[in-house]
Amino acid sequence: MENGVLDDIEVTVTFLEMHVPPAYSPPVPYNKQIALLKTKDIPLHFYRYLMDRVGRKWHWVNVLRLDDDELAAGIHREDRDIRVLYLDGAPAGFFDLKPHLPEEVELAYFGMMEHATGQGIGRWFLGAAIAAAWSYGPKRVTVQTCTLDHPAALPLYQKLGFAPVAQKKETVHPLPFAERSASVMRP
Repeated sequence: MENGVLDDIEVTVTFLEMHVPPAYSPPVPYNKQIALLKTKDIPLHFYRYLMDRVGRKWHWVNVLRLDDDELAAGIHREDRDIRVLYLDGAPAGFFDLKPHLPEEVELAYFGMMEHATGQGIGRWFLGAAIAAAWSYGPKRVTVQTCTLDHPAALPLYQKLGFAPVAQKKETVHPLPFAERSASVMRP
């Protein structure tokens, strides 16, 4: 880091696909107060909050760099499917599906906040995202992950039926704290 500018990070992105729905979905965790709610016209500040809280550790920065018009154009599409996970009444994660691609649903974002990890929720939550994706009747469901994401992400995707189909190198440009704050805290 020099003059407040963070060093770029080289990553390997793995692209995964699923061509048939899984034979079973992981069961809902018991002894947990959880809810999964589909959003309607999610407020931009709440989407940015989710993106920041779920993705901060993993450098999910692209959405945080969008201005209001760009972000609204993407997430307020009629066919966008964003669902928020709540644990004990508080936000705990989200997933974001893009079902508007021909014959494909992309699981664009999927993740949980740190306070929700390690509680046996992740497998069920990913199963719920996969079931939601298949509900649109696509020929395939896609997702991508990279070497910055949680180390359990790639194995979990594979356990639930995704298969890697390609990889490529990319560069992530981390957000300095001031820029992240300005994005998340904008009026």
